[in-house]
Amino acid sequence: MTTVINRKDPARVRLSGRKGRWARLQPFVVVLAVVLLVGMPLWIIVVTAGKSQAEALNPNLALPQSWQLWQNFSEIWHEGDVPAAFAGSLVIMVPSVFLVLTVGSLASWILARRRSRTGAFLYALAISGIVLPPAVVMIVLLLRQLGLAGTVVGMVGVYVGMYMATVIFFVTGFIRTIPHELEEAARVDGAGPFRVFWTVILPLLVPVISTATILICLYIWNDVFYAFFVVGGRVDTLPLNLYKVASAGLYLNNWHLIFAYVILMSLPLLLTFIVAQRKIISGITSGAVK
Repeated sequence: MTTVINRKDPARVRLSGRKGRWARLQPFVVVLAVVLLVGMPLWIIVVTAGKSQAEALNPNLALPQSWQLWQNFSEIWHEGDVPAAFAGSLVIMVPSVFLVLTVGSLASWILARRRSRTGAFLYALAISGIVLPPAVVMIVLLLRQLGLAGTVVGMVGVYVGMYMATVIFFVTGFIRTIPHELEEAARVDGAGPFRVFWTVILPLLVPVISTATILICLYIWNDVFYAFFVVGGRVDTLPLNLYKVASAGLYLNNWHLIFAYVILMSLPLLLTFIVAQRKIISGITSGAVK
């Protein structure tokens, strides 16, 4: 009779021990990485915005000797033309977001319900804008030919065209998870296509539309590159005004005022994200199965 002795392989024991130690260390490594990559830059911005001009000449991690955050906010608010730039950003962002969400949601509904080769081709063509960068020179030349260069309408049109692919990508996957029976029941009751969309589909799209809204608002609110070429010098937005303020001789090397401006510019979207973070996360994960 043969007796089998179960002995553990020393190499496997060492390997499992390493995996166990790494599993315990992973949360600490992730937190440390977040602190280094995100926390430290934010800390430098906040503490520098609260310093005097002399202390802020060389931005660092040190706390200010006396906090002057509100004084810096007041100075940049009045001397940096923040209210006018804030109004310019809103005038461009609000219609852009409304149009891209409305048109994009309608297009996504059609693309999600058309299961054919033509529909698949159109969907691939629609979302190609995510990976294909816009040609800035052609955009500017086209707007000049149309007489829209340097206008709010031209800037709105550029943003709608740029971010339509993002909305279609998010919303199409979500609509595919909605049962067809809901639409068929509405059609049996006599509802037309637009009524089906507004009364049945649109209320179900609130999570994913919330996500798309925040993302597009973030892109437009912080955009300086395309705004500089399309409306630069004619309509002031917050990023363009920040560039002008930072480049002016009066504010050159005044890091306390520049960082105070950055905080003021970021506060609206930061507060919106804090309030709507649950809807944003649910919207990102809603269409993951499809």
